[in-house]
Amino acid sequence: MCMTITPSALKFMRRMLRMSGNPAHGFRLLAAPGGCSGMSVEFTVEAAAPAGDVTMQYEDVTLHMSPATQALLERCTLDFSDAAHSSGFTVMDPKGSGCGCSSAGAGAAVVDISALKRRS
Repeated sequence: MCMTITPSALKFMRRMLRMSGNPAHGFRLLAAPGGCSGMSVEFTVEAAAPAGDVTMQYEDVTLHMSPATQALLERCTLDFSDAAHSSGFTVMDPKGSGCGCSSAGAGAAVVDISALKRRS
């Protein structure tokens, strides 16, 4: 798979893995066509890859993805921004699948994580 993950996205993934209580767990991405920007993306921290998922290593982070997610994220760049007005992943798709009306621009899907809460 050819996907680029920016340093800020890797930093966020590492932080979520540490917060899970076990940094050795994997970071699961689930992408689906849809939304105004062309793609919606969810994530979870998983102890093991669900059946059928593809597991890959990106630097020191283990990623789990379904084959469909892997195909959607092929040649994309996954970034993370943490600004006062919004925080979340941005997927930049060189294939230009977005409609262009997202504030992130054409070919970008933004995933808002502002509602994310840490478990007690």
